[in-house]
Amino acid sequence: MKNILIIQGHPNKDSFCSSLADKYIKTAKSNNNNVELVNLGDLNFDPILRGNFSHPQALEPDLKNLQEKILWANHIVWIFPIWWGSLPALLKGFIDRTFLPGFAFKYKSGFGMPEKLLIGRTSEIISTLDTPIWFYKWFLGAPGMKIMKNGILEFCGLKVVKSTLLGPIKSSSEKQRTKWLAQI
Repeated sequence: MKNILIIQGHPNKDSFCSSLADKYIKTAKSNNNNVELVNLGDLNFDPILRGNFSHPQALEPDLKNLQEKILWANHIVWIFPIWWGSLPALLKGFIDRTFLPGFAFKYKSGFGMPEKLLIGRTSEIISTLDTPIWFYKWFLGAPGMKIMKNGILEFCGLKVVKSTLLGPIKSSSEKQRTKWLAQI
């Protein structure tokens, strides 16, 4: 049995990302896993890292609670849309504010790469986009997925075991969306 945390990064609860999160919950619970869902749009926090990593502002209660859930989880699922080729500001702001030195990584004296503090957990990325997937991957180089996987999650020790891109969403039929949900 796993402890699974789903972080839904679309600010609109009526989005297809929310439908994907609901389907993931049903599937995970049917396999006897413990599941927690966090909709970032429901949290009360300032998404701007004021100052820097050396002097960050105090964490709001919602962010402290979410840090505890991250430590509780064996597997973290990130569900979010790709906007302008990358992460939504809400998700990026959440990461900037919570994945801090001492929690997600630790600077080492005299060595350029920090120590990863979230080792031992796996992660999965599920992203939606309105751009055709081939265009996002081959023309743009999938920048949002690379940033999330390499620049954030693996940088902090989370092993990304699966990445899924679904799109284009805007022009998709109900039949196509049902097919995508069946894959989750």
